[in-house]
Amino acid sequence: MTLRDEILEQPRSLERLIETQWRPIRDIASALGREEIDTIFLTARGTSDNAGRYAKYLWGACNGLPVALAAPSLFSVYETPPRLNRTAVLGISQSGQSPDIVSVMREGRRQGRPTLAITNAPDSPLAEAAEWVIDIAAGPEKAIAATKSYTGQLTAIALLSAALSDDGERYDLVRRVPQWIAETLTLEQEIERIVQRYRYMRESVVIGRGYNYATAFEWALKLKELTYTVSEPYSSSDFRHGPIAVVDRGFPVFGVVPKGAVYADVMALLRSLKEDYAVELLVVSNADEAGALADRALRLPDAVPEWLTPIVAIVPVQLFVYHLTLAKGFDPDQPRGLSKVTRTE
Repeated sequence: MTLRDEILEQPRSLERLIETQWRPIRDIASALGREEIDTIFLTARGTSDNAGRYAKYLWGACNGLPVALAAPSLFSVYETPPRLNRTAVLGISQSGQSPDIVSVMREGRRQGRPTLAITNAPDSPLAEAAEWVIDIAAGPEKAIAATKSYTGQLTAIALLSAALSDDGERYDLVRRVPQWIAETLTLEQEIERIVQRYRYMRESVVIGRGYNYATAFEWALKLKELTYTVSEPYSSSDFRHGPIAVVDRGFPVFGVVPKGAVYADVMALLRSLKEDYAVELLVVSNADEAGALADRALRLPDAVPEWLTPIVAIVPVQLFVYHLTLAKGFDPDQPRGLSKVTRTE
C-alpha cells in the first residue's frame, strides 16, 4: 500500500473508528468525569504532537479543560518529572513505541493519575502503560509519512470532546467527517495541476490559527518530510511579531483559513501579505473571499464547522504534498533518512 492509497482510505478508516470506538470513548469520558481533574497533561512527538495542538484548542474551547504539552525529556533524560496533581495524563502515538512518551505515561500511573493512550497499536508499550486506550482503528499504516493515523487521532480527540460534553449534536457532526473528507478527495486532479507551480520551491511559511494552528504545523512537517523544503508554521498573530520580515515578492505562503472565529484575523494578515508584499498565496478554505484573494485555492465543504475543519483540511494538504513530492522527482513512499517508527529517549 502506497502513501496515496492510505490518503484515499481515510473516509473508510474514520468510519471504522467512529463505529467501533464511540461506546468505549463514552465509557472513558464517564470515568474521567468521576476524577478530580483540572488539566490534561499531554505527551506526543512529531505528527502526534500536532494532534495534541488540536486537543489543546478543542478541549479548551469546548470542554473548559486546559491542556499542557509535556516535555518528555524531563521524565526520560533528566529523570525529574513534575508533580501531576489533578491532571489526567494523555499519550498520543501512532506506534506507541517511543520510550520517552511511554516514560511519561508510566510516571502518570506511578503518581496515581488517570492515564489514556490514543494509538493505532493497542498492544504497544504505550497502551500497556495506560489505564484506558482509544484504538484509532486505522489498520496497518505502511507509508512512512503519517496520514490516516493523524486524522484518526484528530477524530478520536473530537469524539472524546463530544463525549465529555455529552453532546449528541456534536457527535452527529463528527459522523459527517468521512463524507466531507470524501468530497475533498475529488480535488486530486486539480491539486496535481496546482503543484507544478511549486516544483522548484525551496522555502515557505504556513499560516493557521486556533483549531488550525495544528494544521499549519502538520502541513509544514509534511513538506519537510517528503519534499525536503524548509517550511515554517506560524499563527497569524505570531507571524506579525518578526517572522513577516522573511517574505518578499513571490514568496510561497500557504494559509489555512476556514470560516470561523479566527477567520477575520487570518484574512487580514493574508490580505496584507498579498497586497503589500505580493506573495504567492495558496489557501485551504470554505470562504469565497479567501479563494478570490489567493492565487490558488483548495475548497473545503461549506458545512464543516470550524472545530472539525482540521480533520478535513489536512486531507487536500496531504494530496498536495504527495503530488508535489512526485513533481520534484522524489519518492513519497521512501523519504530519505526516515523510518516508520521513531524511538527517542
